[in-house]
Amino acid sequence: MRTVRITLFGAMLCACACSEKPAAPASAAAARPAAAAPVLWGDMKPVVSVKELMRDMIDPASDFIFDSVKTEVTSKGIIETMPRTDADWEKIRVGATTMAEGAYLLKIPRPFAPAGDENNSTGPEPAELSPAQIRAKLEKDPVLWNAKIEALRNVGLQVLDIVKKKDVKQLWDAGDNLDQACETCHLEYWYPGQTEYLKKLDRNLQSLSKPDRSR
Repeated sequence: MRTVRITLFGAMLCACACSEKPAAPASAAAARPAAAAPVLWGDMKPVVSVKELMRDMIDPASDFIFDSVKTEVTSKGIIETMPRTDADWEKIRVGATTMAEGAYLLKIPRPFAPAGDENNSTGPEPAELSPAQIRAKLEKDPVLWNAKIEALRNVGLQVLDIVKKKDVKQLWDAGDNLDQACETCHLEYWYPGQTEYLKKLDRNLQSLSKPDRSR
């Protein structure tokens, strides 16, 4: 009986030992790659061209700022426009937010005009550059393109700060900054031929303002 018990006890030990799986070495566990994190952000894909983005998003947003303060001389007298209510300031805030965020959409590679639209770039003295010419300017100096985008975005950020303070005077200054940001970009990439025309016009105005010393 004693021999039988010893034999059975030994068999049970063997069975337990065989049923246990050997533990993986610590180094092997560390080398096992961790589960990949789920992808939350996808690649940004443009929906419209630069021309359409400006027309349908950025230009309307800028109008909220341009139209918020102005002085008009009419047959009925001078009309002063400025934000007076919370609703007026909220409209300006919407425009500034849209412009500040929307400006960065210009950094996503996209066509400069819809398919088949060559801008007003035909004829002996075209008023605008063609999409191909605009792209060539961008590729030659992408730093300048990004600088123009940052200038536009900075005005949006400036206006957001002005809205918090509800400072009408600073809103006038922001309108000038916005006009400068828009026009310098357009003169560089859309109708650069106007630059020489404006310089010539400025020279003519300066000459007219100088006193006539011949008399």
